[in-house]
Order: sequence, then C-alpha cells, then structure tokens
Amino acid sequence: MTTNAPKRTIISVDAMGGDQGPAAVVAGLALSADKNPDIGFLLHGDKPTLEKLLDRTPELAGSVEIRHAEEVVTMDAKPSYVMRNGQQTSMWSTIDAVRAGEADVAVSCGNTGALMLLSMVRLRKLPGVNRPAIACLWPSRNPGGFNIMLDVGADIRADDTDLLQYAMMGASYARNGLGITRPRIGLLNVGTEEHKGHPVLKSAHELITNASDAANIDFVGFVEGVDIPSDRVDVIVTDGFTGNVALKTAEGTADLMAGFIRESFTETLFSKLAALVSMTSLGRLKKRMDPRRSNGGVFLGLNGTVVKSHGSADATAISAAVKLAFTLARSGFNEKLAARVASTETPRQDSASTKGEQQE
Repeated sequence: MTTNAPKRTIISVDAMGGDQGPAAVVAGLALSADKNPDIGFLLHGDKPTLEKLLDRTPELAGSVEIRHAEEVVTMDAKPSYVMRNGQQTSMWSTIDAVRAGEADVAVSCGNTGALMLLSMVRLRKLPGVNRPAIACLWPSRNPGGFNIMLDVGADIRADDTDLLQYAMMGASYARNGLGITRPRIGLLNVGTEEHKGHPVLKSAHELITNASDAANIDFVGFVEGVDIPSDRVDVIVTDGFTGNVALKTAEGTADLMAGFIRESFTETLFSKLAALVSMTSLGRLKKRMDPRRSNGGVFLGLNGTVVKSHGSADATAISAAVKLAFTLARSGFNEKLAARVASTETPRQDSASTKGEQQE
C-alpha cells in the first residue's frame, strides 16, 4: 500500500541581498530545514560562494538547488536601473523562479524599492488591483502576539478604493497567515470620531462598512496610532506614506527604549544586582519584543507571493521569514486572495475613477 507524501513547498531565496551576506541566509535556511523537512529551496547567488557555505551546512543536504547569478542588487541601487540592467542579479532570478512556477514563494533581504518594482513587473498585479501593498506584522497585545498593518511603503498614495482593497487583502492575510477567522479591521486616522479625517478616509470608511458583512470581517471604524499594537484590531489599514513613517518610528523607539533599559540596569552595583534578579522576566520581554520574530513584510496584490525580509536580518530573522513564506504557500494564500479580488471588485469613484478593485 502506497501513501502520498506531502508535496514539498519550494521557496525561492535571494542569497545575496542582505547586509550580513549569504552566510546569514544559509544559516537561516538551515534553521528552517531542521524544523521542517517539507521545505525545499532554490538559492540564487554566486555559485562558488554558496557551494562552500552549503558544504559546511549538512542540515541542508538534499534540500537546496543553487541557481547561479553573476550580479547583486545593492541597497543603494535605483529600482529603475535594476529594471533596465538587473537580468543577471540574484534578485531577478529569485522572482523569475516564482514567475515560472518553479517555486511557490520568494524571499529576499534586498533593496525594497527594487524588489517591489521587479515583483510588480515580472509577476504583474492581480486583475482588479490598482496598487499592491506591503503588509508587516506588528507586535501587539492580541493572543497571537501580532497585528497586521498595510500599506507600509509600497506606494505613498492611496484613494478610498485602494484603502478598501487593503482592508480586504489584510483580512485575507490575517485568515491565512495568522488563522483569524473573522478579522477586525481598523482604518488609521487622527481620531476615532467619524467626522474626523480628510474626505478620502471618510469615503473609505463608508466603503469598508458596506463591504464588511459580505467579506466576513468586523470593521471597528477609525483607529489611532495608539491602537496599532493594541488588542482592539487585527488589521490596521493606511496609506504607504503614513504606514512607513509609523513603522520606522516604532523601530527607532524600540531601539531607544532597549538602550535606556540596558543603561538603567548597568548604572550602579544595585541596578546590576536588580538585573540579575530580573533576568528571567527580562528574557521573556526581550523574546516577546524581538523584531526578528516578526521579520517579513508580504507584498500583496501580485500574481505570486513575495516576502521581504529586513535587510539586516540574521539567521533567526531569515528563518522567521521562511516560516511565514511557508505558512502562506501551504494555505493557498495567493489563490484565495485572487478569488477575493475577483469577487469583490468595485468601481473606482470620483476623481480616482479609472479601474475597479478590492480584495481579501
């Protein structure tokens, strides 16, 4: 009697784009392979370099196929230059493996602007999507430990229908990535009162309200910045400019607070003793707030799933991004997202009217 083994999920990985180089990427893949034998990797980059690293990493034996790429997209490269001249880069090769159906999802630590433009051009947008979005996981008081916020930088502009689409895409991510059956959606504003905010936000509020029942979401209305890490919502919707500013502000604040805590526990002998007594609690706090656990922004609205890892990611963070990519691929996330886009397409309105869109 034969049994059908589960099909391996193939993840296409850009080995060359991160600040810490391919060694950190390979170490991260090793952590993932050790935890999950159902993952296979297409690893893109300089073949001689990668072969040396893999020779020292027996955990990845039989799990990795190397795709040689001569060039690397640097962090300061202009996206337009990469589109014209980047055919031989590891990033281009990584995305094209998803485009060709050889991999289920792509992961890269590289230049965000170049990765987004390359993903949009090579994979193309889902029918009905006007502007793709980048969704990030945000540490929160919710039982799962995270909220989702989008957009955090794919496009600084967003009209009311775009925000409606973001709400639907974020809800789909919450269902398939975090296992939340009926996600709670909040629209980021300067206040929670319905009369506050500019006309685009007020119009988006109405659109999301009208779509919430059919989309099986709970729309909690406007939320403020203090609600981003709260347990009031699961998904926070905003434009890419606001979202990116909020994200970078939070990262800076977290670094500042971590520095203050370190200083306060090393100032005096008494504080050092207090730190020893508090070691277990501090360890739990550090683990809960560790940004590596939430590493991985997801590009939503494309004909393929792309996970953007932080440029400075170490092995632990890269493993977290791979886990997220695996979870989304196994859930059939992109197919479900495409179906939601098709089922909820709505005409664009007023000055924003040109095409239709929406999604989940």
